[in-house]
Parts: sequence; structure tokens; C-alpha cells
Amino acid sequence: MKPDEKAFEEHIARSLRESGGYRTVKVGNSSGDFDAARGLDLTELFAFVEATQAEDWGRLVNLRGGEARAREGFADRLAKVLDARGTVDVLRHGVEDLGVRLRLAFFKPAHGLTPELVERYEANRLTVTRQLPYDAGSGGTSKKPDLVLFVNGVPVATAELKNALTGQDVEKAKEQYREDRDPKNVTLRRCVVHFAVDTEQVAMTTRLEGASTRFLPFNRGYGGGKGNPPNPHGHRTTYLWERVWERDAWLDLLGRFVHVEKLAGGSKARGTTIFPRYHQWDAVLSLSAHAARHGPGESYLVQHSAGSGKSNTIAWLAHRLSNLHDAEDRKVFDKVIVITDRVVLDKQLQETIYQFEHAHGVVQKIDESSTQLAEALAG
Repeated sequence: MKPDEKAFEEHIARSLRESGGYRTVKVGNSSGDFDAARGLDLTELFAFVEATQAEDWGRLVNLRGGEARAREGFADRLAKVLDARGTVDVLRHGVEDLGVRLRLAFFKPAHGLTPELVERYEANRLTVTRQLPYDAGSGGTSKKPDLVLFVNGVPVATAELKNALTGQDVEKAKEQYREDRDPKNVTLRRCVVHFAVDTEQVAMTTRLEGASTRFLPFNRGYGGGKGNPPNPHGHRTTYLWERVWERDAWLDLLGRFVHVEKLAGGSKARGTTIFPRYHQWDAVLSLSAHAARHGPGESYLVQHSAGSGKSNTIAWLAHRLSNLHDAEDRKVFDKVIVITDRVVLDKQLQETIYQFEHAHGVVQKIDESSTQLAEALAG
């Protein structure tokens, strides 16, 4: 890594620790916290589990026959479940081991009326590791992403950093992912998203496929076009680590935005992970924040260009509005109705929202009569 890129890396990591809500910045794996074979930071994992679910963990320790056996057994179990179900599903729904269900993350409740839920949310351990030797077969001498972001010991994102002032721009970061990052590596498979970052632009992908890896821009847009506006206080891409990766925003993204599009034909394959582009994320947050302040009765226009993900934006917004509370913890909307004249969009919206809400009756399809609509509204 060039000295100027190292400074860029240090700057981002320091920002996450000092103002982004991250507990610590780790460098490499000299402490042995990270298990490359399982793709997990076991120190952070067990610190979180024992702090938030001591009673359940104690039951598992008894069932396993001691602390050491419980840690080894649960780490193996978690690794297998992550391989089978994927990181997003495991973070949201937890893992069962010998009949004991343990959560891997607690997401922010929609209101503050239940202090216990707020306390558990505050106990999440977000960390960032610089230059992590993630490849168990490399002997720690290579294969080190610039940054890896963890939630409670589970890797959720990587970032390759370049400094545009030296000619090492975002395209070089993409090239590094395509040519020097093995898609089969367990740690990289764990991650929900991978960012190619320079001081001017950001791109992201949710699937590494070698030379076929496809990146999408993750820029704010500038002057009605692509790119990012000038930042009088620093790099144009500062929003990535100061806003997107900030603790509350990042957990919200993982808990309430990311979803998996299932493959057609009932395939058992995991499908495609959908991570919002910046304009989608910003639109949903801006509209819901305004609605929380001003309540029902306002009108909004969500304007995206063709192929930029309007249906996902609608789904994310509908789900968010259904759980929206104002500053006094009062529910803003009783019901959210989505009207569309496209059958394909209708089905896609239902499937997307259902990934976030498994409770019976939360999402209902109305396609027969006004009576059906009346019943849904009254329910």
C-alpha cells in the first residue's frame, strides 16, 4: 500500500472509532481474534453473546459440557448456518444450537417504549479491521483488504481504498476485487457488500464473480448527473464513512434495507443480495423523516430514472412507514396502501416487504374486491 493510501485508510478508521460509534479499530490479526477458517472474529462474537444473552449462553454451556466446548461447538454451528442461510438472515433471526436460540444482532426498535430492547440494541459491537489477513491458506502474508467492517464478530463489508490524487482511482479498486479477491473465500462470502472507494467516487457490489464482478455506483450525484459534489471540509466521499457506515445508519441498513431476491423456479440457491444505492437510501430516509415530523396528509414524488430501482424504493418506504413513530413515540400511520397497475411489481413488492415482516397479516394482497380492501383496513 502506498503511504498516501495508508493515510486515507487510517483517516477513515479513526473517524469510525471517534465519531462513528465503532468500539475499536483492529490492525491485522496479531491478537488472534479472527478465525480465518470460519470467517469470524470470535472475540467480538462471544463478548456480544455473553453480554446480551447470558442466561441462554449458560444453558448452552451446560449442554455442551463447559465453556470451551460451547465456544467451539457454537462457532462451528454458526459457520455452517452462515454458509446455508447467509449473513443477513442470520443477523436478523439468529441461530439455534442444541435447542438454544441465540441472536447475532439486535436492531433498533421502532420506538423507545421498551427499555430492554433499547439496551440490547446499544450492546451491538461494531468494529473495523485494517489489513485483515482473511485467507487461511495464505499464511498471513497476502490477501488483506484495506478495511473489513464487522457486526458482533460477523464480517459484513469490505472496502478497497485508492487515492484519486495519485492516479489510483476507484477503477483500480474494482480491478483489485476482480483480479485479486477469490469469490469462494469464506470471509468474502460472509460479507453483504464490497465497496470500491477513492477520494472522489464510490462503487459497490454484493457479489464477487472474478472478472465478471459487476459494480454499481454508490455516489450522491452532482449537478443532475453522476459523481459527488465538492466537499469544503474534506474528500467528496466522506459521506460513506461519516453517514452510511455510522453505527445507527449502518445497522439500520442491514436490518431494514438489505434483502435477497429469490431465484425463479423455486431454486434453493440463496439468490441475489440487494443493497440500496445511495439515491434509494437517501430518498427513503428523507421521506420517512419528513413524515415523522409532519404526520399524515403530505404529498411526495419519488423520481428515479429508468432501471434505478423504483420498486425497491417503494417497498423500503412502505415498510418503513408502517413502523414509523414520531418524536413522542406515537405511531404515525395505521395502514400503508400501495396501489400499482403492474402485476410483476405487485408481486415483487409483497416479497420484498415480507422479508422484513414475518408476522401474519402485516402484508396483505388486495386483488379481488373493495370488500377485501375494507376487511384489510379494518383488521
